[in-house]
This record gives sequence, structure tokens and C-alpha cells, in this order.
Amino acid sequence: MRALLVVNPAATTTSARTRDVLMHALASEMKLEAVTTEYRGHARDLGRRAADSDDIELVVALGGDGTVNEVVNGLLHNGPDPDRLPRLAVVPGGSTNVFARALGLPNDAVEATGAILDALALRSERTVGLGLAAGTPGTEDEAVPARWFTFCAGFGFDAGVIGRVEQQRERGKRSTHALYVRQVVRQFLEEPHRRQGLITLERPGADPVEDLVLSIVCNTAPWTYLGNRPLYASPEASFDAALDILGLTRLSTPAVARYATQLLTSSPDRGPHGRHAVTLHDLTDFTLHSKAPLPLQMDGDHLGLRTSVTFTGVRRALRVIV
Repeated sequence: MRALLVVNPAATTTSARTRDVLMHALASEMKLEAVTTEYRGHARDLGRRAADSDDIELVVALGGDGTVNEVVNGLLHNGPDPDRLPRLAVVPGGSTNVFARALGLPNDAVEATGAILDALALRSERTVGLGLAAGTPGTEDEAVPARWFTFCAGFGFDAGVIGRVEQQRERGKRSTHALYVRQVVRQFLEEPHRRQGLITLERPGADPVEDLVLSIVCNTAPWTYLGNRPLYASPEASFDAALDILGLTRLSTPAVARYATQLLTSSPDRGPHGRHAVTLHDLTDFTLHSKAPLPLQMDGDHLGLRTSVTFTGVRRALRVIV
């Protein structure tokens, strides 16, 4: 088997020595080409190269969710074709690693590598669904290129938090769960639309849902992790279905306290709920419009401001080793 290993040297939870050990372990079982990423978007370029090759059968992403997202967007640059495209394997090296953990892989890079080698020996794989987000035709964002996401997207409040975290990381702060919590508090205190949301959700055959302050789109559950604690924004979300969404129409102090508590105590059976919560399951197509530009994030990557985003849930988009 010929495989391409995409290595993010800035992965926060693996050292150079650990990455070297992992590369040797993988190379002992396959014909491996290892490439270290050198710039933002490099992993996407490598995924595209693998998709266009005639002999690469497997792409291994060693890094966090951002690296995985880039590789996936490269692999699917011409659209999904699970029977033709190389398979994907993920060695978690980031601070949270939601996609890898949602697949059931260990959160330790060495253990995950062992699990991947076992799965390859057993020919164990699954085909997962993915989300696709694009600029909405007929709006000022219609020229925005489509982008795939593996586990979640957010439009509004949570994307603002991601943007704040990225600003702090650019200033040299480490990506920790405490950093995220601090930025959630700051985003809440400075959120001008927390009592009257700007977002409207539109979907075929249903009335619009208006005045959303927060909109979280989930492709799987859990939505994220706080340390080792899984948080379920949409407990029914699954790689085998289309997309789920959690929307909140108010972020007053009592509402935030209530929904934050529900998130922290969420489970596979119960997520946030209540008068100001909107939960929708297995949506194939829908659009989020805003009355003013709002931040957008996908798989924890801040993508700037948008006024309208169209989402598509694509079942059976990519084969992964598990």
C-alpha cells in the first residue's frame, strides 16, 4: 500500500521525537511518503495531490482538527467519490481532536497509531457523511468558495469565540480549555445582539426560524470536548445522517447560565432544550441568513464574516480507517 502522511509540525500535543516514532511505525507497514506542512493550506494542497494521483491509497493526517479539515477539503476538491478516493486515517495531535475522538480513536497519538495499524490489518473502515458550506446564490456572499467540514460549523456567537481564541494564539497564548472559557465569557459580555438575534434559518418545505443569536451545525456527536468531558449540542447528530442544528434565540444572563449548565451535563440522550432552544435533526439542505455580517467557523477554524451561508449534508462522502 502506498500512503501519504501529512504532518503538522505545530501540532500541540506531539513532540518531534513522538512524530518520528509514529512515522517509523507507519512506514514499517506501508510504502510511506511523509510531508511536513510549511504554510496554511499546505495540507489541503497535499490532499488534492493524493486525490489526483493514480496510486496513493491512503492519506494519514497527523495533527489537529484544522489539519484534518484541510486534508479532507483537498481530497474532496472535485466532490465526494468514496469508491475512488484514497481512504483517510487520523492520528490526533491537536488540543481537542473532535473528529478522531468521534470516530472512536484514542486521543493519544501513539495509541491511535496502533489502532490504525490494527484497523488496516483487519481492513476495518467506514464511510462517513460530511457537511458542505457555501455562499448563498443571489447574496453578496455567493462567490465564497464551498468548504467541507467534518464535525461542526458555527455562525454567530460560537464563531466569535473561535475568532477570539485565534487572536490570542497569534499573540503567543497556548490553546487550552481555560483559554476557550475566558473567550466565551468575553464574547458574552461584548455580544451586542444577545437579546435579539440576527439569524434566520430557512429550509425547504418549512417556515423560517427567526431571531437566532447562536447557530451550531453538527455533523456528529459530541459537538466538542472540555478536557475529557464530551459536550453534546445535538446528541442525535451522526456521521451516518445529514446535519443537525442547535439554535438559541436568546443569550440573556439567565439563559446562558441555563444552557451552559445543560451543555456541561449533556449526554448522548439529552442536549440543550427549552423555550429559547431550537433543535433540528437530519437536515440535508438549509440556509442561515443574517441581517448583518457575523463570524463563521468550521471545524474550529475562523473563516471571517458572512451574511448568508448555505449548508448541505452529504451522506457517504469519504472512507475513513477505524
